[in-house]
Amino acid sequence: MSEPTILAIDNGTQSVRALLFDLQGNIVARAQVHLEAYFSEHPGWAEHDPEDYWQAVCTACQRLWAEHPHARANVKGVAVTTQRGTMINLDVEGKPLRPAITWLDQRRTDDVPPIGLLWKLGFKLAGVQHTINYFRGEAEANWIKAHQSDIWDRTHKYVMLSGYLNYRLSGLFVDSIGSQVGYLPFDYKRLAWAKPGDWKWQALAVKPEWLPELEAPGTHIGVVTAAASAATGIPEGLPLMAAAADKACEVIGAGCLEPHIGCLSYGTTATINTTSAKYIEVTPFIPPYPSAIPGSYSTEVQIFRGYWMVNWFKQQFGHHEQHQSLASGIAPEVLFDELVNSVPAGSMGLLLQPYWSPGIKIPGPEAKGAIIGFGDVHTRAHVYRAILEGLAYALREGKERIEKRSGVPVTELRISGGGSQSDAAMQLTADIFGLPTSRPHVYETSGLGAAIDASVGLGLHPDFKTAVQAMTRIGKTFEPIAANHATYNALYHRVYQKMYGRLQPLYQAIQNITGYPRMP
Repeated sequence: MSEPTILAIDNGTQSVRALLFDLQGNIVARAQVHLEAYFSEHPGWAEHDPEDYWQAVCTACQRLWAEHPHARANVKGVAVTTQRGTMINLDVEGKPLRPAITWLDQRRTDDVPPIGLLWKLGFKLAGVQHTINYFRGEAEANWIKAHQSDIWDRTHKYVMLSGYLNYRLSGLFVDSIGSQVGYLPFDYKRLAWAKPGDWKWQALAVKPEWLPELEAPGTHIGVVTAAASAATGIPEGLPLMAAAADKACEVIGAGCLEPHIGCLSYGTTATINTTSAKYIEVTPFIPPYPSAIPGSYSTEVQIFRGYWMVNWFKQQFGHHEQHQSLASGIAPEVLFDELVNSVPAGSMGLLLQPYWSPGIKIPGPEAKGAIIGFGDVHTRAHVYRAILEGLAYALREGKERIEKRSGVPVTELRISGGGSQSDAAMQLTADIFGLPTSRPHVYETSGLGAAIDASVGLGLHPDFKTAVQAMTRIGKTFEPIAANHATYNALYHRVYQKMYGRLQPLYQAIQNITGYPRMP
């Protein structure tokens, strides 16, 4: 008898992957469809056609079966994991009313629903009035209500991309608790929709009946319908299981169940996460996100434009390596690693602060990116290494904030995402943190995390601890180099940690003069 497998559908920002995993966490089969991340009709907008997401899912699955025609017989269930915070308006027939507003979208509105006087007073006394106003202005729902009222009036369901794909597969409006990361009336402490009297219902133009039902990760959502089966090739009646958002799935896919293991994601957004059974706000009044483990939380610090900056560098300054790659057949990542390794640790004093996008508190809304320390010795290779080092410095700062709030020291690191494929990036991360830094055995950790959720829900593994032990393991570990760590420690403490405080007044002055970035 062939071994059972699980189908994980991973709808990221750049592509959709259909992945078959066995119960040891090995990839049995894989198919990928690339996406245009977004289109933009106005500066700062980032939208995507929801139907295009669904068609990419269908194409990826059909390619999977075409390349592995006997694989369908062994699939025991399917789970979906997606990019976070991408919102879709649906009409009474379940059809999209407008393009999805993706998580990369930067529009905001000042035309927001009013909040009761008592709530206002409470927020003022708590010193979080600015944070609440930011939340209201950033909410996609409020923008649509203010600027496209006809769309808002015809909205029947308002769902995340994960909820939309679950609907297309099962015909049910059900989503995972683990996917609820965005501007919605969600109670992160209770891991449920907010209670009727919660301020979020006043702050957001969302009606309770528009939202999907929520199920815990590893729970049975429904089954694949005949229509979905015809479109995707997934067997009709196959159980659809709740997973979680891509970052949450990455954490368990990298084997990070214990709070002393830090999970770094070197993706479009760079993050550091730990899994916690306790509700811990790393930044006061900014909640932790739901974990892919039921009843648990991800203590996350994110660098919004993380490895996006690496791709930016490659597009702007990496033409030589890309052409060389095509000519030689050598992967471009290998050539860029050679670029990094040609420069000593510390980039000869070139330091980068990776705040390419503003934040809420740390950094603040005025934040900008900065590179300091230029001299006549510096080349594009130094800039490239400084980008990688700057991201690692920022994530180390995040680690220290998590440790301070949780009281649990982080003693080892696991790294996922595209950047984890670079040995140079792995080594300098180990050097900057001063910690053993490991690459998981598979690159597709988001899909693996979704498969872990499904395996427990289907009873193929008895519990999450057993599933993670069976389906995850370390690939290669990078130990810190003592001399490099000493250099990085000095730069981190004496320079990097002081950069934001010193530059913040200048960022504010730039914003006042130019109006960019727009302040909430």
